[in-house]
Amino acid sequence: KLIGNEQMQAEGRAHELKGKAKQEAAKAAERAKGKVQEAVGAAKSGLGSALDNEQMQVEGRAKELEGRARQSLNRK
Repeated sequence: KLIGNEQMQAEGRAHELKGKAKQEAAKAAERAKGKVQEAVGAAKSGLGSALDNEQMQVEGRAKELEGRARQSLNRK
């Protein structure tokens, strides 16, 4: 048994957990951005539909799908 081995293991585990927490926080932030992107896209698509503006509808739908994809990519 090496001197300080247990302490090194504990420090390594703490470092690992801190890294995982940072990664999860980043994923959560990306999921939130995706949700906002999805909502903005849906609103733009709806507005385009109300204004009979096909380009706005398509752009909104694309943004909505981009937001969904962003959320999917950042799931656990």
